[in-house]
Amino acid sequence: MTGIRLKSLLAVSASALTLAACGSAEVASPGEGVFPPNNGGGGGVVNPPPAPGTPATDCPSNAFSNVGLTPDGTLRICQLPQQITGNLTLPLRAGTIYSINGRTAVGTDQGVDPTNPIAGSVQGVLTIEAGVRIMAEAGATYLLVNRGSQLFAEGTATNPIVFTSRPNIEGATTLDSEGQWGGVVLAGRAPQSSCNQVGGVLTTPVTCGKTIEGTAANYGGNVPSDNSGRLRYVQIKYSGFVVGNNNELQGLTLGGVGNGTTIDHIQVYNSSDDGIEIFGGTVNLRHIVINGADDDGLDTDEGWRGGAQFGIVTQRPANTGSRSAGFEFSSFPGSEALATRYVSRPFISNWTLVGRNATSNAHTVAHFDTGNDATVINSVFTNVAGSAAACLDIADADTFTSMTTLAPGQTGPNFRSVYMSCGTSYRAANAANSATVFTAGTNNTAAGGSTLTAPAGTTLTNQVLTFINGANETIAPANVTNAPAVYSFFTPVTYIGAVQNTSDTWWQGWTCGLTADRAC
Repeated sequence: MTGIRLKSLLAVSASALTLAACGSAEVASPGEGVFPPNNGGGGGVVNPPPAPGTPATDCPSNAFSNVGLTPDGTLRICQLPQQITGNLTLPLRAGTIYSINGRTAVGTDQGVDPTNPIAGSVQGVLTIEAGVRIMAEAGATYLLVNRGSQLFAEGTATNPIVFTSRPNIEGATTLDSEGQWGGVVLAGRAPQSSCNQVGGVLTTPVTCGKTIEGTAANYGGNVPSDNSGRLRYVQIKYSGFVVGNNNELQGLTLGGVGNGTTIDHIQVYNSSDDGIEIFGGTVNLRHIVINGADDDGLDTDEGWRGGAQFGIVTQRPANTGSRSAGFEFSSFPGSEALATRYVSRPFISNWTLVGRNATSNAHTVAHFDTGNDATVINSVFTNVAGSAAACLDIADADTFTSMTTLAPGQTGPNFRSVYMSCGTSYRAANAANSATVFTAGTNNTAAGGSTLTAPAGTTLTNQVLTFINGANETIAPANVTNAPAVYSFFTPVTYIGAVQNTSDTWWQGWTCGLTADRAC
């Protein structure tokens, strides 16, 4: 090999290493192209780091605004730009906290077609290192990841990423605090019910007419495998800001998010609205904790066709005026013509729902409404002792398996190996049809006696903390449904419910508010 050729190869190798070091190494969704160069952030650790309890002297780079110190003087506040383009990394640094203020957007909307993005639109990638904390400055603040852009927020079991409010950082939150900011929103290009389609099949060219609640962000498309990034070991606390009447931001909002996206080990704590709301898409979720939501735990709309395995929902025990539920599943307005309906087909396995102390049977633990072919297996529905809330409500006529006026391909919800334990099994208004659907399944228990237990050391009083299987949940139903055979995303299990026993600790370490030693 000649000296000239060797030098050329070395130069090419060095260039490749330089490119690999910039931002996330994740490959964009098919057809989305390559993200622009890093615009600051990665690796900017103060050297030497400040002493414990002392703020950093600066921010990682000029990509951030240095907006001063927290009131106690211990943390430097480094504020993200409201529009993020290219690659931006939030490194874990001593004496530093990051902040967002107002609508903070990653990229701009690239449109429904990854091969033909909207003219003038830009991509963005936001990478957040394990252990980083991000505080929201005000109520209308939220983080939005637009179509075609990505968020990589990957904490660990011992060092989760925390999104929270300024009052929480300043020590001004209580066990009842909620609704202090707007949460995290991902917008993707996977199908949803308002995209143009006939009989549940999208037609070309694809257009999608709705925006995500509370954001005016467009979502949806025809890319089921769309990739909005990875969220692992993430806490989202004190969210759920009310933008207007019937227009709220949740803890985590997923609009048209595709199954190329990873959502795993996510906690939403004390959201004044829903914990997680899914608007269409094909995204899958695993290891979810939603505690203290004032409205629904997991709320789905607009034709979600994905799966979720291992989830704990413990609602606030106190009664509220809202008809909130652990699950609130719907898909489309009931007035839509059958030929145009895009039916939801969610798959649920190994969830434990603990409902609130309601005074009315109109409250339910699990509520299924318009256009749902939901499949729920290996799960437990219960509520607080003495609650009047019913375990199950199948509320709309077009979800009943006994009805003939179903959308194309729709069969209605089905339940297998589901154990219910409430004072009333079914909401009175729809008891007959709800019972017909539930008892048509296999290995179900409609009126069991719950023995769910709380984790050791629990002394917190504002949350319902019984979610670990007791004797009754362990022995019933007799046969656990084969989860992977129902939905390939699921992993094999030998038990019902989210948490098998006290040795099953997937929820520990990265969450807060479930045990006395890890208050939020």
